[in-house]
Amino acid sequence: MSISDLFDSGFKKRNEDHFAAIVRVAMADGVITDDEKAFLDRLANNLDISESDYKIILKDYQSHPINPPVEYDRRLERLYDLVRMVHIDQIDGDPEHRLLNKIGVGLGFHAVNVKYIVDKALTLVSNGADLDTFVHEIKNMNK
Repeated sequence: MSISDLFDSGFKKRNEDHFAAIVRVAMADGVITDDEKAFLDRLANNLDISESDYKIILKDYQSHPINPPVEYDRRLERLYDLVRMVHIDQIDGDPEHRLLNKIGVGLGFHAVNVKYIVDKALTLVSNGADLDTFVHEIKNMNK
């Protein structure tokens, strides 16, 4: 096995674990809504999750560990990517907020602050903020 094979399989495994964590968050209330399902479909495509792996993960999502990034900046980067996907897909209103709040908690943001963080994240992405601006603005929300 070559080094590139190890890297590829490690990258694929991280994507699968990240996807499974999002599925776990979506399943926190016991139901995947139509909006959540549509988002999961797009996320699986963006993370290059095969259809067969997608089905396996949906059935057995709890076997994948939830590994939210330890570093705050990495959590913000993941949140930025997810908010951009939701924004690009034009999921609006309460379903967007509920889904992102669930995902925010799953990424390791405190449940007390997650609504405020998600609202700010949506505003920043809607206004075209790049990653650096997004991270800077979220970090400086409370100052």
